[in-house]
Amino acid sequence: MAMIEARGLTKAYRSKSGPVHALTGLDLTVPEGTVKALLGPNGSGKTTTVKMLTTLERPDEGSAAIAGIDVLADPQAVRRTIGVSGQYAAVDENLTGFENLDMIGRLYHLGAKVSRDRARELIDVFDLTAAGDRPVKGFSGGMRRRIDLAGALVTNPRVLFLDEPTTGLDPRSRLALWEIITSLVAGGTTVLLTTQYLEEADRLADDISVIDEGRVIAEGTADQLKAQVGGHRLVVALVDEARAAQALEILGRHGDGHPVLGTDGRQVEVAVTDGPTALQRSLADLGAAGIELHDAGMRRPTLDDVFLQLTGRKAVEDADDDDPAAPTDKKKTKHKTTNDTTEEARR
Repeated sequence: MAMIEARGLTKAYRSKSGPVHALTGLDLTVPEGTVKALLGPNGSGKTTTVKMLTTLERPDEGSAAIAGIDVLADPQAVRRTIGVSGQYAAVDENLTGFENLDMIGRLYHLGAKVSRDRARELIDVFDLTAAGDRPVKGFSGGMRRRIDLAGALVTNPRVLFLDEPTTGLDPRSRLALWEIITSLVAGGTTVLLTTQYLEEADRLADDISVIDEGRVIAEGTADQLKAQVGGHRLVVALVDEARAAQALEILGRHGDGHPVLGTDGRQVEVAVTDGPTALQRSLADLGAAGIELHDAGMRRPTLDDVFLQLTGRKAVEDADDDDPAAPTDKKKTKHKTTNDTTEEARR
């Protein structure tokens, strides 16, 4: 059963310079009990998609359904079915972690006892027992993200929307959230995850949709997408970056397509078909040219390689301008807008 289904979603916004096309016919299907990752560069339409599926934006054209419920015809029923965690923790800093979760339960009319019991249960699940009765303003970034995600789960939603849930977290906090998400899916929750962390999509997603310019340009498992790039990557690290141009020319002889110079000016890589042979010949030519190396080797394609081939640019982890739909100054309004989005979806 498809728990999330969208067909032909289109959305344009007015701006001083003309219409901004946030979505241009987006199609999406997420089966029950799976994780779908939406992967795309800044401004590709990921956040706009989430807003439409969570009833916060109406499409200009197209349709969407959550657990078989028409998003446009019955938004209230959709809101009772979903949980939403946005890019920023939407919690009251002056309340304790327990009080935040209890308040959400009361707003859902769960009743005093059920709300308190559910709040304590989630405090334990998210490993916040020692801090649950402290004001949230004293929480670390990782703890705030956990209490926010816990708030999205108060009603045991069948469908969970996570809009870049680990942005800005340290590696330890990110791993902890990944484990929680994995556990939720094992229990039958369906998750739509937007992310710019390629490792996150590789780790969590059963299926990935790559979005660019408001539409899906490729989809499949991580391995299927990597197979589109094909082959292996020959990578060398130069001692002297002044020899980069010569190294690019040499690797270009033995690779498929154009070699790429890394941002550090020293790492050069190229796609190859016959990895061992290409490596041997490249090393021989580099040695004959007197180009010294720190390192050399082969690697398999990554999602970043897929991203670069499909969109023409590297994935960017700074999410400040993800949603092209902002009708006002994004940098001034984004925090408020995201918090309001999460709270409205919970209501």
